[in-house]
Amino acid sequence: MLEFYSVRIAEIESAMTSSYALHARSRSRHAALPIVTAIVLTLAGCATAPVGGPGAPPSSTTTQPPAPAPPQPTAPPLPRNVEPPAPKMNLSGFPIQYRQGYADGCASATGAERKDASRFSSDMNYRTGWTDGRALCKPK
Repeated sequence: MLEFYSVRIAEIESAMTSSYALHARSRSRHAALPIVTAIVLTLAGCATAPVGGPGAPPSSTTTQPPAPAPPQPTAPPLPRNVEPPAPKMNLSGFPIQYRQGYADGCASATGAERKDASRFSSDMNYRTGWTDGRALCKPK
C-alpha cells in the first residue's frame, strides 16, 4: 500500500508542478496586459486630428488673415431728455439714465445696436442699464 500512495503522490506532485508552471506563464502574460494597454492609450492620446477635421486637406504653410467682420448697423440712441418706452419690467425706482440705457440695450439685443458711446463711457447708470437691458432682452 505504501507503494500505491508513493506513486500516487509522485504523480500528484508532477501534475502540480506542471500546472503551476503553466499558470505562472499565463499570469506573467496577464500582468503585462495593463502595461501594454497604458502605452497604447498614451500613444493614441498624442495623435491629433487635422485642424479642419478628419478628411480635411492639410493646412498650407501660408496662412491668410481672417476677413474683417462687417460693421454692425447702429441706430441712434434715445436723447437724454426723453423718457424711454415702458419695458416689460417695472423700472419705476431706477434713475432716468438707467431706464434710457436699459431701453437702448434692449433694442440692441433684438435689432441694430443702439448705444450712446459717450454716455456709455462716462455715465455708470446708463452703462449698467444698457448691459442689463441687452442681457435680459437677448433672445434665448
